[in-house]
Amino acid sequence: MTAELEEIAARVVRMALEGGADDAECTVLSGDEFTATVRMGELERLKDAGSRAAGVRVLVGRRPGSAYSSDLSPEGLRRMVDSAVELARITSEDPYAGLPESTELGRLEGDLQLYFHELGALATEARIRAAREAEEAALAYDSRITNSEGASVDTRVSYRAFANSRGFCGSYSASRCSVSVVPVAKEGGSMERDYWFEQSRSAAALEHSHQVGRKAAERAIRRLGPRKVATQKAPVVFEPEAARTLLGHIFEAVSGDAVYRNASFLAGKLGERIASEELTLIDDGTLPGLFGTAPFDDEGVPTRRTVVIERGVLRSYLLNTYTARKLGLKTTGNASRGLTGNAGVGHGNFFAEPGQAAPEELIRGVRNGFYVTELIGFGVNTVTGEYSRGAAGLWIENGELAYPVSEVTISGNLRQILEAIEAVANDLEFRTATASPTLLIGEMTVSGQ
Repeated sequence: MTAELEEIAARVVRMALEGGADDAECTVLSGDEFTATVRMGELERLKDAGSRAAGVRVLVGRRPGSAYSSDLSPEGLRRMVDSAVELARITSEDPYAGLPESTELGRLEGDLQLYFHELGALATEARIRAAREAEEAALAYDSRITNSEGASVDTRVSYRAFANSRGFCGSYSASRCSVSVVPVAKEGGSMERDYWFEQSRSAAALEHSHQVGRKAAERAIRRLGPRKVATQKAPVVFEPEAARTLLGHIFEAVSGDAVYRNASFLAGKLGERIASEELTLIDDGTLPGLFGTAPFDDEGVPTRRTVVIERGVLRSYLLNTYTARKLGLKTTGNASRGLTGNAGVGHGNFFAEPGQAAPEELIRGVRNGFYVTELIGFGVNTVTGEYSRGAAGLWIENGELAYPVSEVTISGNLRQILEAIEAVANDLEFRTATASPTLLIGEMTVSGQ
C-alpha cells in the first residue's frame, strides 16, 4: 500500500515541475476507519469507511499554491496539479515561503511500532462486543450507575506518503484503537456523568474494555453529591487528564505560528526562566509506539527530541520551516498539515517529565485545596496568558480527598501558574500524544459561591 502511495506522490511532484512549478511537495493519504457505539446494550451507530486522497503544494518563485483531490486517476491528478500551479501564479510572493533545505530532509530508521496489521483484520462482531463489555462493566460496578451515554470502539488504519522536489520520498503506516465509555450515576437528587478511555496502537485497548468500564463508573460515582465552595485562593492539584490540557495551552504558546506573530505570552522569552524549576517539558516524536511518533514530519524533516522547557527555562520553540525562517531559527521537525495548504506547527509526544513523588504524596501535602478532574470551557488567552476555566473535582482537606465539588471556576495567569508549580508526580502515562503527570500548583483563585 505505502509503495503505491509513494509512487503517486512522486508522480505528482514530477507533473508539477513539468507544469511550471519551481518546487513542489505532495501528500497522499489512505485509510480505513471503524466506529461502533453501543448504548444500554443496543447498537446505536456503526461506521465502516475508507478514503484516499492527495494534496499538492507548489511554488512558482516564492508564490505558493495548493490543491487536493480524491480522484487519484491520471486525469484527476493532472487537474489537481494544474489548479495549484494556476493559483500560485496569481498569489502574492512570500519571501519566507519554500521547502526545507535538502540537508534538513530525512527519516528515522527502524521499527517505530506504529502499525499492527491485525487491527484491520478484527471482526466487526469483536469490536462491537468490546464496546458492550465496557458498558456492561460500568453498569455492573455499582447500583447507582443507572444509565449510560454510550460506549464506543474506534479503530483506524492509515497510510501516509510524502514526496518533494528536493529528493525526499517516504511513507509509513499507522494503526490505532480506542475504547471509551460514559456512565451516568444517580443518588437521591444528584445525577453525575464521567468517562474513561484506553487507546493503543494494537488491539490491546479492546482487551481492557471491562477495565475501562469499571474505571469510568468509579469516576462517576465519586462525583455524586457535589458541594460548592467559597471563593478563595488555594492550592490546586491537576490530575493527569486535566494537567494535559494545561500542556496544550503551553504548546499553543511555544508554537512558532503564535511566536512570530507576537501572539504568545512566551514570545521573545528564549533563555529566560518562565516556570518553576520543577517543570521540564519535552517534545519527542521518536518514542516507539506512542501517538505522537512518526519517522518524519509533514515536510520530510526527521522527527526529533526537543527540550522546550528545562527546569523552568524556555529552551526552544516548536517550528516548521516557515516559522523558523520568520524567526531566524532552524526547523525543529514539527511541520503538520492535512492534504492541502501551507504546513502548520504540530507536536510529537508532548509531555512533562515525571517527578519522584506518587500523586498521593502530593495530595497529602495539601491541607486545604482543590483536586481537579474535569475542566470546562475555553477561557484561555495565550496572548496575555489569562486563564479562567470551569472545573469539577474533589476538595482536599487535611491531605485527603474529602468530597466532590462542582460549579467552580479556577483562574490565574499562565505565567504565574507555571511559576507556581510546586511538585510534579511520577504517574506519567502516554494515553494520547499530550501527556502529563499529576501537577501541584501552589495557589490559584478558586471561585465558588
